[in-house]
Amino acid sequence: MTVVVVTGGTRGIGQGLVHAFLAEGAQVAYCGRTSPEKTVEGALFIQADVTQREDVRKLWDATTDKYGKVDIWVNNAGLSTSRKPLWELDPTEIDDVVGLNLRGTLHASAVVLDAMLAQGHGALWNMEGLGSNGQIVPGLTVYGATKRAVTYATLALAKELKDTQVKVGLLSPGMVVTDLLTRDYEPAELEKAKKIFNILADRVETVTPWLAREVLKGTKNGGRVAWLTNRKAAYRFATAAFTKRDVFARNENGKES
Repeated sequence: MTVVVVTGGTRGIGQGLVHAFLAEGAQVAYCGRTSPEKTVEGALFIQADVTQREDVRKLWDATTDKYGKVDIWVNNAGLSTSRKPLWELDPTEIDDVVGLNLRGTLHASAVVLDAMLAQGHGALWNMEGLGSNGQIVPGLTVYGATKRAVTYATLALAKELKDTQVKVGLLSPGMVVTDLLTRDYEPAELEKAKKIFNILADRVETVTPWLAREVLKGTKNGGRVAWLTNRKAAYRFATAAFTKRDVFARNENGKES
C-alpha cells in the first residue's frame, strides 16, 4: 500500500489532499504547526513545523514507525502575506512567508530526499503557486517570489537526483478557492475579482481528488502535474459567456457547495 505524507494538511488544499489520498486507498500522515480540533479519521497526524529539520525528521520517523516507509511526500505547507506593496508589509510577515514557503520547503526537501535515498526509493512533490510560471501580481511580491524560487529549486533537485531511484515533481493546483485566494480584498474589489475567479478557480474538493490520482500515477523526474493548464484556461475564457459557474455558491447549510 502506498504511504503518503502531506505537510500543511490541516486546512485548505492540504486537508483536501489528505482526504483524497485516503479515498484512493493510501496510508496517509500529515502535519500542521498546531493541533487541529479534530484530526482526519484514518490518517496519522503529527504536530510539526517544517521550517525545523528536527520536526521534519520527527514526521518522517513517526510515519515510517507506523507504516514502514514513505513512498510520496508532498511539501504543501505554505503562507501568504497581506495583499500590500512590499514597503507596507511588516518585516515579520515577510520573514514568515519566506521562512515557510522557501526556507521550509528547502529544509524539508533536504531531510526527506536524504531519507528517501537511504530508503532506496521515493517521490517528493513541491507545490507551485502564483508566480511559479512568471505571472506578476501587485501586492503579492513576496508570495510570488517564493513560489518562483520553489519551482527553480525543484527543477535543480531533479538534476541532482539524476540516476537515482528518487524523483521530484511539481504539483500545480491552479486557482483554488481558499482563504489565500480571497484574502485582503475590499468587498467591492472582491466582487470584481470574482468575475475572474468564477472563470478560472475551482473548489478544493474538485481539484484535490484529481491531483491525488495523478500523484499516485507518478511522473518522470522533474515532471509537473497541473490542474489549470493554458489550454483549459483558454477554453474557460472562450466559453465563459455560455457557462454559469459560481465557485462561491453556498448550500442550505451555509457552506460552499
